[in-house]
Amino acid sequence: MTKKFSILLILLLSLQHAFASLDFNNNCVQAYNNIVSLKLRKARVLIDQEKAAHPDNAITALLDNYYDYFYLLTTDSKADFDRLKGNKSKRIDILDDEDSSSPYKNFAIAQINLQWALIHNRFGENTTAGFEINKAYRLLQSNQKKFPNFLPDDIPMGMVNILLGSLPDGALKSALSFFGIKGNQQTGLNTLQQLAVKLPKTGYAFYYDELVFYLTYVQAYVINDSNAYAKMQQYTAEMDSGSLIRSYIKGFVALRTGHSTQAIEYLEHRPSGSEYQPYAYLDYLLANAKLNRLDSTADDTFRKFLNESKGVSFVKDAYLHMAWYYLLHGDEKRYQSYVQLVKTKGYQYQEKDKQALSEANGPMPDVALLKARLLFDGGYYEKALNIIKDKDVNSLSSVQDKTEYYYRAGRIYEALEKYDEALRNYQLTINTGKGTPYYYAPTAALRMGGIYEMQKNKQEAVHFYNMAIAFKNHQYESSIEQKAKEGIKRLGY
Repeated sequence: MTKKFSILLILLLSLQHAFASLDFNNNCVQAYNNIVSLKLRKARVLIDQEKAAHPDNAITALLDNYYDYFYLLTTDSKADFDRLKGNKSKRIDILDDEDSSSPYKNFAIAQINLQWALIHNRFGENTTAGFEINKAYRLLQSNQKKFPNFLPDDIPMGMVNILLGSLPDGALKSALSFFGIKGNQQTGLNTLQQLAVKLPKTGYAFYYDELVFYLTYVQAYVINDSNAYAKMQQYTAEMDSGSLIRSYIKGFVALRTGHSTQAIEYLEHRPSGSEYQPYAYLDYLLANAKLNRLDSTADDTFRKFLNESKGVSFVKDAYLHMAWYYLLHGDEKRYQSYVQLVKTKGYQYQEKDKQALSEANGPMPDVALLKARLLFDGGYYEKALNIIKDKDVNSLSSVQDKTEYYYRAGRIYEALEKYDEALRNYQLTINTGKGTPYYYAPTAALRMGGIYEMQKNKQEAVHFYNMAIAFKNHQYESSIEQKAKEGIKRLGY
């Protein structure tokens, strides 16, 4: 009996050790919370303390990866990326040796793969990103079957579905199609939205801020949810007011959804101090919001971003916006000098930088149309409409400017919910811009499809979605085509 008891005790102790080696204890939760608040220095201390106190706790490998992920998001540095990307395989090797009886094993390995996929994609390494998303997807599928009540799985699984379901044709989509992986955007969105309700009531509530980080981005940027701003306010109300990620979420979503005044308020009053990771991108967002409002200090804020950023993203776009700033102030000489900087500075990893270079190589924009564009982006719809009304379309000599005039009018009327006027101007956009390489005509068709879908007119909606797909050889072709296909899918065709 004593011998049997001893064997049983040894088995129990070994089982406890297996779970303890993947132990998301209170210290780890604190480290994680600091990472997601962008208090990376404090997080580093806590992770190192955990390693010293519990050297066998493999959760620190996951926390190290979270640290690198948010560090690279904030620095956007190619040199840092090249220096740190070798850490991935070491961490996965540590986790591979852990006991599979813990749901954290596959979850952690999947998260590491997904985080590096997002970073690799950011720096143009799409094939590598495709392999990593495939690995994450398979691991999460397996984990959900084995541990159906492990809610943290739903965050990366929801994101994978959305990413795969919304990818335009391109290198990353081609890499993923090789594995036969297809996502469903709506399934992924539903997963994240349902999790936002369930998660705070569980022992996994500490994952809430990360969930909101992804969910609000998807709603505002990927699917362009018309209620994204209101939803963001609801979600972020539950977050720590001292979190810099919270300020990013509020500023980004406000800017993206036409609330530039609110974006300026959020970003100018963000938490600051040495405890927070430097994040130059927040000044880029602030500068955009200021220019949308036609503020006189927008150029200073763009300059601050360019001076402090060590990253590869949005440099060309920032120089283009500075060129616009000086054009709006009647300084064509400085406009031209900044247009040259668009051509010679920065990289083309981001779609905005590619578009900035395309615009810099094009003709100088009409000042009135540029003002209307910026005011519209900022949510100042009546002011934008007044500029459009004061501009005689017949005074515009180029087909590009005439097409843009009708397109801007359509967007403004749609935002003001004057749908008949919006549809009329979108149709004029299509008539005027058909056959041109600009995005105005195909986007007008896409938006007409959206209006008819909202009005429950399926036949017209599908007609215009198909028209948007039929346009070829234009700016944003893959993205517009993907959105039109999503619309047709929603309508059951």
